[in-house]
Order: sequence, then C-alpha cells, then structure tokens
Amino acid sequence: MTTLDRYSAFLDKRKQSASLAGFDPVFMPEAAFPFQQHLIEWSTRMGRSAIFADCGLGKSLMQLAWAQNAHVKTGRRVLLLTPLAVAEQTQDEARKFGIDAEVAIDGKAGSGIVISNYERLQHFSPDDYDAVVCDESSILKSYSGQTRKRITRFMSKKPYRLLCTATAAPNDWVELGTSSEALGGLSHSDMLKRFFKYLDDKGIKSETRKQQEAERLVAQDANYYKKLAFRVAQTIGQWRLKHHAVDHFWQWVASWSRACRLPSDLGFDDDGYLLPPMTENRHVIKAKTPPPGFLFNIPAAGLGAERDERRRTLDERVAYVADLVDHDQPAVVWCHMNDEGDALEAAIPGARQIAGKTPDAEKIELYRAFASGELRVLVTKPKIGAWGLNWQHCNHVVTFASHSYEQYYQSVRRCWRFGQKRPVTVDIVATEGEVRVIDNMQRKAQQAQVMFDALIRHMNHSVKIETENNFTMPVELPRFLR
Repeated sequence: MTTLDRYSAFLDKRKQSASLAGFDPVFMPEAAFPFQQHLIEWSTRMGRSAIFADCGLGKSLMQLAWAQNAHVKTGRRVLLLTPLAVAEQTQDEARKFGIDAEVAIDGKAGSGIVISNYERLQHFSPDDYDAVVCDESSILKSYSGQTRKRITRFMSKKPYRLLCTATAAPNDWVELGTSSEALGGLSHSDMLKRFFKYLDDKGIKSETRKQQEAERLVAQDANYYKKLAFRVAQTIGQWRLKHHAVDHFWQWVASWSRACRLPSDLGFDDDGYLLPPMTENRHVIKAKTPPPGFLFNIPAAGLGAERDERRRTLDERVAYVADLVDHDQPAVVWCHMNDEGDALEAAIPGARQIAGKTPDAEKIELYRAFASGELRVLVTKPKIGAWGLNWQHCNHVVTFASHSYEQYYQSVRRCWRFGQKRPVTVDIVATEGEVRVIDNMQRKAQQAQVMFDALIRHMNHSVKIETENNFTMPVELPRFLR
C-alpha cells in the first residue's frame, strides 16, 4: 500500500457521517403515502439507517417495505424484531399490504421476511440473515447490558439494518449513541468523546444552578424553553453537549436518521394526520392518614420516600381509579407495582391484568382480546405493554404518576395516535405526597418538546447540506508527507 493509499484510508476512517451502503428501491407498496415513500426510498438507499417517526405515521408499512426491498435484493431472509405481541400485529399489517411475512419463535422460518420478538433472538443464527429491522428500537436501551449487546452483535455484520421508533431519545440525546452503535456508526462512548463534555461535581453544580434558574424563568414565561441556550437545555446528567459541537452533532445524526412528528416536517401535506384533541387531567388525592411521624401530608423527598408513599396510599389510589373507569367504554390502566396491578384487577369489574409473570401466550391473547373489544379494561405496566401496540379503539387512558417520561409518552400514544377518531382523555392519578413527581413529569415533557423541535430543525437544516463531501478534485498528500 502506497503512502497515498494509507492517507486516503486514514481520511476515510476519520469520517463521522454514515455512508450510503444501500441500493435503489425495487419495491414500493401502493398504499404508501408520499412522505412514507420518501422515507422508504431514503432508508433503502442508505442501507443502514434509522426512522424516528411519531406514533401512527405508518412505521409498520415503512419497515415492511424496507424489508421486502432487502429480501428481493439479496434473495435471503430478513429478520424483523418487535416487542412481545407486536409480531402478530405486524404480520397482519404485512398481509394487508400484500407482503409475505411470517412469525417465528424458535428460529425456524421460511425464506422471506421473518418476524420475531427481541426475547427470542437467541434462537436465531446471524448467518441466516443479511438484513435486520428493529421495531420500537428505543427499547434497546431499556434491556439489560447482555441483551442489548446480543442484539447489537447480531446486527454488527449485517450489510442492511433499519431502526424504527417514535422516541429515539425523548429527553436524553445521549441515548442516540445506542442507535448509532447498532447501525455500525460511532459507538456510544465514541459519540460522548466527540460531541459531549464530561462534568465533574463542580460542573454539575454549576449546570444545575443554570437549570434551576431556567426553570424559574419558565414559571414566569411558558415560552422561555424555546429561548434556552444549548448550554442549559442540553445538559444531561454528567454530560453536556459541547457548545461548539451543536451543529456538527445534528449534522452527524442527520447523516444516518430522519425524524418527523407530522408529514409536514418532511415537506409533505398533513392531510389525514391531524390528531383529535387530548385532555390531560391531573388528580391529586388526599391520603386517609399522613406519613408516619407527621401531622399532615407532605411531598415525598427521594425515590425511597416516594415508593413508601405509593405503598401507603395503595387503597385510596386504586379506589379512585376504579371510579374513573366506571363506564361502558374501553379503558387502559397503567400501573408501576405488582400490588397495584393485583388490586386494580380485583377492584375493576371485568378487568384483566397483564403482569410480568403472565405467560407469553396468555399475554398475546389478552392483547388481542383488548384490541378486538372483547376485553373492556386492561391493566398492565408501561414497561410490559407500552411499545408498538395499536389501540385506536380506546380513548381513555389512566396512569399513576411516574418519573419516566418515555413510559408515559408511549402509554398515552397507544391510544392517542393517528387513526384515533375520538377525543382522548388521560387521567394522571397521584397523592399529595407525589406532587413533585408530577412537576418532574411536566418539566420532562417541556424538555422533550424542545429537544424534538431542535431535532427536526437541525435535521431539516442539515439535510440541505451535503453531509458526504463528494470532492471533484483528487486527494493529494500534504507536503509534510511527500
């Protein structure tokens, strides 16, 4: 290898943008809307990419069309991984669009598109597939380290990969590194080193003071979040996006992903994709007795105190929720503890619970029964059933207060999604001791809105810039290497 070859290889190795590794589409479903066709064409030509499209924008159709293109191109199997119970729903969607796909749970499958759950991945051999799709890919970060590594390693040598999710990083941009690593781009640690600054204890205190000041200003002006400097709005835990790296970071993200909440984010018409109104009701109930050692109810301080508050007020909260869903329409109730689920199932006539201990076959049957209307009230936890399922038939969501914005967002969007025809009511139930949890959720919701606004804005700007520099002049060695 000559010096020029080594220098060219060095430059290529230092590139941050994802490279085009795909092909021109050979299949396009007739049912795809123009914005969906655009994303299918873009992701197919990319080869390895991510689609961050909001709930109900047709990710199932887009990923199935992508998988069909990969299957026709390679002549080999394509593995499509989904959360539990979403596999059957995806197979139904495939039939609707005339795409041949089958569900497999034991690694044995035909020669086309194979759909299975993340939990079944150990039954499949990487050698049997040239392309992999991860549906609801944001849950990768929720898995244990070993499971997440297994999924990433399974995909690591595949020439074609696609990630699809509505919430890539709802309030934590650091998590985008997980998606990049799965696609064969920068690893999570490399992303942090390139674009973020690690804060020591002194730095964290300084950024915390700035954030507290920002929150004070937000209380005075609800639109202040839109004016926040990146040095405040983009501080996540012990990592802060470097001030000079903001544009470079988003150009890098835009080189391997596309995001949209509405078709208009991509320059298309929003006709048919405007959601009905959603009303969020916050119910703060009073516990029958104050916490031990106190004369009256006070906000819980710390996660331990919050857990104690939830256990202490279990009966009051369950009774309140039972009254909320005392009607004849479908309702989904989200809980966070096993005792809550058991008590809700017992207190709500005809309700059924999907718990962690519920056998997979029974979970799938209960999901089907609720989606078909046979079951009126479903009780479960967000970490079990909040990803991927379509429940547009239901317009009443009840949930207990939680610090996890992503779980709350996904819980609501099972019902409040494109295709929902009725106004949606969301009831959030908390006690006086959990008011700080609700305040924290509101803060995260505001932050998530600002982050996605920035994601769309920077991506649209970056798309106009040629991220892969196609120089017309040949590479020349620097003088000091000649």
